[in-house]
Amino acid sequence: MEAGHEVVGVDNFSKYGPVRRTFDDHPRYRLVEGDAKDAELLTELTAGCDHLVAGAAMIGGISYFHEFAYDLLAENERICAATFDAAISAHRLGRLQRITVISSSMVFESSDVFPTPEGAQLSSPPPRSTYGFQKLATEFFARGALEQYSLPHTIVRPFNCVGVGERRALRDHQVMSGNVKLAMSHVVPDLCQKVLKGQDPLHILGDGSQVRHYTYGGDLAHGIRLAMESEQAINDDFNLSTARSTTVRELAEVIWRKVHGPERRLNLESDPPYEHDVQMRVPDVRKAREVLGFEATTTLEAMLDEVIPWVKEEIEAGRI
Repeated sequence: MEAGHEVVGVDNFSKYGPVRRTFDDHPRYRLVEGDAKDAELLTELTAGCDHLVAGAAMIGGISYFHEFAYDLLAENERICAATFDAAISAHRLGRLQRITVISSSMVFESSDVFPTPEGAQLSSPPPRSTYGFQKLATEFFARGALEQYSLPHTIVRPFNCVGVGERRALRDHQVMSGNVKLAMSHVVPDLCQKVLKGQDPLHILGDGSQVRHYTYGGDLAHGIRLAMESEQAINDDFNLSTARSTTVRELAEVIWRKVHGPERRLNLESDPPYEHDVQMRVPDVRKAREVLGFEATTTLEAMLDEVIPWVKEEIEAGRI
């Protein structure tokens, strides 16, 4: 946080329970325990803000999409409406300059154009999952608020965020993947925990040919900030992602080598895939590079050097 910037966060701890963050005691950060669906609370907090980042949502991995198919749509729509109501009110008061909407690569769930450019969400069939459909709706909230209330916005779409801190959610059910409980999260921490627990053969969803762009959370945070601060980003949208394509099978191989070394052979076993497990998720990253000067430079190997030790600590502490 630079001098003069004050940040207010809102969280009701509904996913993980109370969690300590490194910035909790920062003198220019204030955490408000509250519900992001509370339009009155958000309106009160946003009235004194220059910028609002709309990032609150129920979110998880592919199994989470199925477990909470209705809640993802209903709860996230309520959060979105309350957030935009607050933003419109603050903009009317003359203080709020812009809302930055954290959307998702899932708006491109049904796209068949690769690499997928910004704008494809308008020409592709609608997303098949309720989560993807709702994230697309957040973008239309932004478009509608601009058209009716002249509220400026910036939309950013992170692709496959990788980092530490994700734990089993309070509402997660136990799902088995081979002899290991599936952490209802994203594929990177889930494969890490299965390899570290000694699973062999290693279970993956489908045949492992699914293509993803695993992007470091720190790089995404930098890209979001660039988008927030850029005047060229006003009323525009950006894919934020690494340019590197990786299959799930390739990801499994890298994790396996880092844990077991090059000598031990990797054996894979395919579990039945979920309905909404998108096969190709490949973004066009040129616009973010040309307009924002953003490039995700952290390699997958460097990400795993951070994530694997963290997952090991979480396993030893009994939290995963």
